Amino acid sequence: MAKITGARYLAEALDGYGVTHVFFVPTILSSTLVQLEERTGIERVLTHGEKAAAYMADGYARASGGVGVCLAQTVGAANLAAGLRDPYLGCSPVLAITGGPYPSTRGRTTYQQIDDLPLFKPVTKFSERVDSVDRFPDMLRQAFRAATTGKPGPVHLEISGHFGEIEDGEAELDQLVEQRYARVPAFRPAPEADAVRAAAAVLASAERPVLVSGGGVRQSGAASELLALAEALGIPVACSLNGKDTVPAGHPLSVGVVGNYSRSSANRAVSEADLVLFVGSQTSSQLTCLWRVPRTGTRVIQLDIDPEELGRHYPNEVSLLGDARVTLAALVAEVAATRVAAAAVARHAAWVARVQGYQAEWRATMGPLLGSDAVPIRPERLCKELSELLPDNALLVSDTGHAGMWTGGSVDLPQAGGVAIGNAAGSGQGFIRCAGSLGWGLPAAIGAQLAVPDRPVVLFTGDGGFWYHVGELETAVRRRVPAVLIVNNNRSLNQGQQPYEVAYGGQLRGKHADLWHHDDVNFARLAESMGAAAIRVEKPADFAPALGRALENRSGPTVIDVVTDIDAMAPLALIS
Repeated sequence: MAKITGARYLAEALDGYGVTHVFFVPTILSSTLVQLEERTGIERVLTHGEKAAAYMADGYARASGGVGVCLAQTVGAANLAAGLRDPYLGCSPVLAITGGPYPSTRGRTTYQQIDDLPLFKPVTKFSERVDSVDRFPDMLRQAFRAATTGKPGPVHLEISGHFGEIEDGEAELDQLVEQRYARVPAFRPAPEADAVRAAAAVLASAERPVLVSGGGVRQSGAASELLALAEALGIPVACSLNGKDTVPAGHPLSVGVVGNYSRSSANRAVSEADLVLFVGSQTSSQLTCLWRVPRTGTRVIQLDIDPEELGRHYPNEVSLLGDARVTLAALVAEVAATRVAAAAVARHAAWVARVQGYQAEWRATMGPLLGSDAVPIRPERLCKELSELLPDNALLVSDTGHAGMWTGGSVDLPQAGGVAIGNAAGSGQGFIRCAGSLGWGLPAAIGAQLAVPDRPVVLFTGDGGFWYHVGELETAVRRRVPAVLIVNNNRSLNQGQQPYEVAYGGQLRGKHADLWHHDDVNFARLAESMGAAAIRVEKPADFAPALGRALENRSGPTVIDVVTDIDAMAPLALIS
């Protein structure tokens, strides 16, 4: 076996795993980056910050189903670790590679050097040092294996040298690429037959069951199987934010997103259910409103690929360990074999009608705001326009905070439920959202658009989120990324208004605006100065033509700066 450099090995291995882009801040793995150009078709995306590089890799991974890759030298490693918080919380397969100390320089006050490795432990599934070039093959394979198996998540390799200089060393390196670990899910484990039989029987006999579709349904590509089970037994379906694109909004069994960033109809349905089947969901505090929806004592079935999640927050009546698509298909087959479907549909008919009434009540209550012609524009009207105008294969990217609340509760995806992940052209409307780090949206949308170049990618963020990484707009211009970037511009962080009212004793006074107001900036002019196409929208009727123009522009990004009402607050979660 001939000797090759670590740089050549890394370049060819990433190519073998199907990586198409790497996101980085210089200077790191310089020789590898040259090898990527000369030996592969992988594109190198220079960013303006390490956190943005991590967020781009995250958006790339969530859109493609493959592993997103980001790089940073030693002095930027802490920033990269901070950027991994969101993919960790969002169960996204991201590989971070950083420079690190040589064994001989640790603890010697070397310039720009601290021990960064501990920073990665809380935000990764796997994080290790690579101190010699002959460890590249086994460490890289293990990183991809950890990122894509079980519950996906970020992984990290620290390469010796501030810039990862050991890449220039030579060794006899075995170029083995394990294709199974190139994307999620790496494995599709089947559930125990007894558990499937028990779950099917419990679902069929319940009086008021609800299915909750989580991010695992999306990652598994199990939307069709989920709907098949719901339709076979006549069971309403709620979604987590991560599972929003698994159920078409207009489906008669769909009740919307449940939890904190939710629709009241979904929270009402889950609160009143006598049985909840969580599919591919971590039953987190956000999904369950601090474990109050459903109430403690509600019967629960949980389906998850990670055994540690089963029964973690609710005692399960039945636990189903397996891949979502395989397990849901087994449940559908069991229902058909036992011929319980007709009786179950009849038993659940009144419950379904009741839940549909909750949807109708929500639409009646929200109707005036969804159709409002008010100026400044109501965000509800913006959401209604998006629901009606998004292309059938669009991927909607949502920032956190108010952006997550508006898109989660008020945007409908009537064409959801198709192949929303891993399909460059797209089939059905997709949705990915920030797991908690404000500012994630802009870089994530760039990464997502690069992953699926033939799909329209549309970002929904606020001015507060847009400001975080506004410099990455130059990255989008330079890379000719045709994402549509919608800024819900209310010149504030108005989600913080209510806590400040409490802090001020019940009424805002004094210099309260210092805490949550921004200057009124015209983002369209700012974007144009950076070379992007841009449109400022100040009246509701002007949004539709603006979005149409933006979607037609495939030569680079378009910013739509929508001037909205500073006092418009997203509805708080209903907890009955």
